[in-house]
Amino acid sequence: MERPLELGNVTRVQEFVLLGLSTRLGIRIVLFAIFLALYLLTLLENTLIIYLICSHIELHKPMYFFLGNLSCLEMCYVSVTVPSLLVGLGSSPCHVPFAACMTQLFLFIALISTKCTLLASMAYDRYVAICRPLHYPLLMRPQVCLGLALSSWLGGLLVSVAKTSCIASLSYCGPNVLNHFFCDVSPLLNLSCTHVALTELVDFISAIVIFCGSLLVALASYVAIGRAVLHMPSAVTRCRALSTCASHLVVVGIFYGVVLFMYSRPRLIGSTDLNKVLSVIYTVVTPMCSPVIYCLRNREVQAVLQKTLHSPRVSSATTHFARS
Repeated sequence: MERPLELGNVTRVQEFVLLGLSTRLGIRIVLFAIFLALYLLTLLENTLIIYLICSHIELHKPMYFFLGNLSCLEMCYVSVTVPSLLVGLGSSPCHVPFAACMTQLFLFIALISTKCTLLASMAYDRYVAICRPLHYPLLMRPQVCLGLALSSWLGGLLVSVAKTSCIASLSYCGPNVLNHFFCDVSPLLNLSCTHVALTELVDFISAIVIFCGSLLVALASYVAIGRAVLHMPSAVTRCRALSTCASHLVVVGIFYGVVLFMYSRPRLIGSTDLNKVLSVIYTVVTPMCSPVIYCLRNREVQAVLQKTLHSPRVSSATTHFARS
C-alpha cells in the first residue's frame, strides 16, 4: 500500500530523451549524411519494386504479391525508426513526448510482428511451388494469398495493441533518458518504476506465438524444400528450384539471424551500445539490402527492370492501353 501512495505523489514523465547514436558533433554530421542517403535509397528501391510488380502483368504471381507487401512494409518500417535517428543526429539529444513515443512503439511492434508472419507466408508459398507444383494454382489462389497477407497485417496490429497497452499503462517516474535512437521495448521497461511482470509475460507470449511460430513455419517449409530438391533427378532441375527461393532464403536468414542474436546473446555483452549497433543493422541495413537481393537473385525482376529502363514511356503507355 505504501508504493502506490508514493507513486501518486511523483510527477509522471511527460517526455523521453533519446540520446541517439553519438554525442560528438563531427561524427553526428557524417552519420546524418550516411543514414539520410540509406533512408532515401531504401524508399527508392522499395518504391521501384512495388511499381514493377503493379505495372507488369508477368509479375502478377503469388510470390511477387508477397514481395510487394514486404516492400510496402519495409518502407513503413524505416519511416518509423529512421526519422527519429536523423533528428537525434541533427539535434542531439532528441526530446519525444510520451504520446509520440508510444505511437512509435506501437507502429514498430506492429510492423515487426507483421514481417515475421509475412516471411512465414512467403516460405509456405515457396514450399507449395516446389514441393506441390501441380496443386500450386489451387493452394495459392488469389483469395488464399490475400487472406495470408491480411492475417499478417491484422495479426501484427493485434499483437502491437496488447504489448503497447501494457507498456503505456506502466508508471514512468524518472529518469526519462533512453540510450537509444527510437522508443523500443527494453529501454522503456528499464525506465518503469512499477512492476513489469505482466508486461514481460505478454511480451514473452507474443514472442512465442509470432516470432517462434513463424520461424518454425519457415524452417519446416525450407526443410521440406531441401528434401524435395535432393530427390530431384537432374542437377539442372535442382539448381532451378533453388534459384527460385534463394533470395528469400537470404532475407529470412538475415532477419532471423539478427533477431536471434539480439535476444539470445549473453548478458555480459548486452550493453546499450551493442543494442544500438544491432538495431541499426535490424532497422536500417536489412530493409535497404532486401530489395537489392530480390533484384540481383531474381531473373524475372531483372528482365522486367531492364525492359522498363530501355522502353520509352510513351511506348509503354501505348502498350498498356492497347492491352486494356
